[in-house]
Amino acid sequence: MAYIYPAPGNASAEVTLNIKVSGDTVGLDIPALQDVTVNAANDVFTWTQLYQASKLQIATTATNSLSMNLVLDQDVFFGATAAGEAAQTAGIFGLSTDKTKINFELYLGDTDTGTTGKTLSGSGYVTGLAPTVSADSPVWISPITITVDSDYTVS
Repeated sequence: MAYIYPAPGNASAEVTLNIKVSGDTVGLDIPALQDVTVNAANDVFTWTQLYQASKLQIATTATNSLSMNLVLDQDVFFGATAAGEAAQTAGIFGLSTDKTKINFELYLGDTDTGTTGKTLSGSGYVTGLAPTVSADSPVWISPITITVDSDYTVS
């Protein structure tokens, strides 16, 4: 058995997220992830029939998304000029407000046996930004959701 082990502090084995816009070669690496949730939820159609004591159900299309919280980096959030790199120039905020379709790659981390882990990839849109700061957390933190507009690809 090989558990997925994101190895916090080990840059070669940790969880990473990269966002690209069509035409980007490098993309935008999203630093300072605090947590990540991968959602792959099938919708279910439910109906009843007069002779059945229970409802009947069948799985339909899935609603996929990635949700995470991150500590904000000014250049990543608002963008920084990078020739030929639309995601880096727009930043997370710009990608969201401009409703830009993005491609993403989420590396889940190595396994506890040291072998290379899996990567989830797909396309979608950046949503759910809500930056906050408080006296107990004196750095800006924001949730971010990537609503996935297709199936995940595992590699």
